[in-house]
Amino acid sequence: MENIVAVLRNSLPWVWIGITIICILIESLTVSLTTIWFGISAFIMVFLSFTPIPIVAQIFIFVVIALVLLIFTRPVVQKKLNAKKIATNYEKIIGQIAVVTKKITALEKGVIKINGMEWTAAVREDITLEEGSKCIIEEVAGVTAYVKSV
Repeated sequence: MENIVAVLRNSLPWVWIGITIICILIESLTVSLTTIWFGISAFIMVFLSFTPIPIVAQIFIFVVIALVLLIFTRPVVQKKLNAKKIATNYEKIIGQIAVVTKKITALEKGVIKINGMEWTAAVREDITLEEGSKCIIEEVAGVTAYVKSV
């Protein structure tokens, strides 16, 4: 019986390394910032598995570390990652006023000009925007700006 316990104790670091690799692989496929914390926790457990801590206690420590990391660090990391998003041209023009350079009707797209750039434009309502009139950009889908009258 002592031999079985010794074999289990010696293979625990490899189990934790395996769990670390699996968690990192899952995270790389999902990019949800969830399993990475379990991977980090499992990596910490590789070193703790060399101590005489019982297996049940190691599993408990693993879960606690992973949950603490998930709850307290995930929101911070997500905020940092989302802050690095740079607004592209279409995101910058939403809500701005543009000038119609080609008539826009409910059945026919037209053209608007904003910041020196021309965009294909359409309306979602049954209205007509004449050339020279002003409009507000509500949304951009693909290369078409959806506008409404001022």
